[in-house]
Amino acid sequence: MSVFEIFKKLDEQRAPAPVGAVEFIICGLGNPGTKYENTRHNMGFMAIDTLAENLGVSIKKLRFKSLTADVNINGVHCLLMKPTTFMNNSGEAVVEALNFYKLPPEKLLVINDDISLDVGRIRIRKKGSDGGHNGLKSIIYLTGSDTFPRIKLGVGAKPSPEYDLAAWVLGMFPKEQGELLEETFGKAAEAAKLIVAGKTDEAMNKYNS
Repeated sequence: MSVFEIFKKLDEQRAPAPVGAVEFIICGLGNPGTKYENTRHNMGFMAIDTLAENLGVSIKKLRFKSLTADVNINGVHCLLMKPTTFMNNSGEAVVEALNFYKLPPEKLLVINDDISLDVGRIRIRKKGSDGGHNGLKSIIYLTGSDTFPRIKLGVGAKPSPEYDLAAWVLGMFPKEQGELLEETFGKAAEAAKLIVAGKTDEAMNKYNS
């Protein structure tokens, strides 16, 4: 296959460019900077990077206190977001984007880590409390609503009650979990596409574990 044919095939695989105003926001939660790359708390960032790669875009445009990308998902103009505010202030970025596009919380999908789930497990919810997660807590507090869907990705519980929680979530995954994580990110990306299409129940039935 020639170089021209390779690039043509890649172009065909990419989704059409989005048109019109943003209709849906997908926000992966994490902490910015190389210090936090591949840590448990950055599961949201890693999952949304997988979604972006799947759609043939890079999340690199700085706006709304986030790195962003515009994408077309099944005909819906979506904004992918990775807040640069640090986890505890994620709501600042989310509210700025929601207000700019005049979107209700129901048009926001959040992807985040969850210590109550084993690594590899996914739990999709249409709404709910923050569950002790500081990123969700910030979003719920600043939007005044918990009625947005979220995809929770398991990172496992800390090894013992005495183990420092911050040290656990800011720690790295062992190498042997790499393949399982890649599979999880792929499932999260597919679930996100279903949710954007209004098929949250289908996503829950297919991917909740």
